[in-house]
Amino acid sequence: MLKPLLFATLAAIGNAVFVYGQRAAQPTPNPFLFTFAAVAVCAALFAGSALVYRSGSEAAYLSTNWKMATLSGIGFFLTFTGFFLLYTNFGAAQYTLYAVISILTTTIVVGVLILRETFNLYHMAAVVLAIAAIALFTIGNNQAGG
Repeated sequence: MLKPLLFATLAAIGNAVFVYGQRAAQPTPNPFLFTFAAVAVCAALFAGSALVYRSGSEAAYLSTNWKMATLSGIGFFLTFTGFFLLYTNFGAAQYTLYAVISILTTTIVVGVLILRETFNLYHMAAVVLAIAAIALFTIGNNQAGG
């Protein structure tokens, strides 16, 4: 029961470090340069990790799963491009909006509709609160800007 919380916290810390790095970096006229450099470092770290955990079946695994790996790579590209545009144009405080929309797209579309994972009354209540959070955040943005 504690593992999901720990893993989510690890991902959240990683995301915060990524956002800080992007926001603290000098602006560039090339919107993909910073993210490319960050992804290159990430790929190098993953390559090293994959070498440490070699099983001997990597080629077979990749030949079976290359389509899903490609799809996920496209997902990373969309995520990082969205992060760049969101944080560069509106700041790190807008992460709330991304996080809540991500809850809805990942939980409802991927988890429930596509993968048919368990979804109970408590999950539904969380989704309703997530939608309320988007509404409140949008109202807050309009109040701050006007």
